[in-house]
Amino acid sequence: MARQIVIRTGTAADAQAVAALYTQSRRSAYAGILPAGLLGDGTAAEQPELWEIRLTADYGEPADTPVLLVAEAAGELYGFAYVVPEPDGRVLLDNLHVRPGHTGAGLGRRLLRAALAVAPHSPLHLDVLAANTRAVAFYEREGGLRTDEHSCVFANGYTLPEYEYTWSPPGRALGRPGPGATGRTP
Repeated sequence: MARQIVIRTGTAADAQAVAALYTQSRRSAYAGILPAGLLGDGTAAEQPELWEIRLTADYGEPADTPVLLVAEAAGELYGFAYVVPEPDGRVLLDNLHVRPGHTGAGLGRRLLRAALAVAPHSPLHLDVLAANTRAVAFYEREGGLRTDEHSCVFANGYTLPEYEYTWSPPGRALGRPGPGATGRTP
């Protein structure tokens, strides 16, 4: 019997589970893309504290407060999205992760749609490593428009190409698409 996965707003109580899933997902998605040293235990050790800070900080106004969306069944975390309002009026989808072994079943799509619903009148954007071809294909299938290309510089100076994808609210123009734009809009 399949479990019923529910998406809800996350809380500080979710920090440990989110940190563990983030680490698992990152190691799975970036294996062969990032050097092993960037996927090591140091990252895993820092994550619980980072998520605790993110989920307990006072951001002031509710419109300025990031939102954690968690996908769970029977108390078990299967995915999450972290949505951050930005001063320029856009919203950053800072994280979208699905537990390894559970991708390809529509949960990423559900989390992306829930993230879009957090700020329905603002453009939502994210950055993705160009070499993460599975994620790039997913975002393009889901109507993301490639709006920029730049470099992601990691802590040790390691650099990789990165794309920005944007979803515009209905009726609002995105501006000039970047190279590789799909031309599709949601």
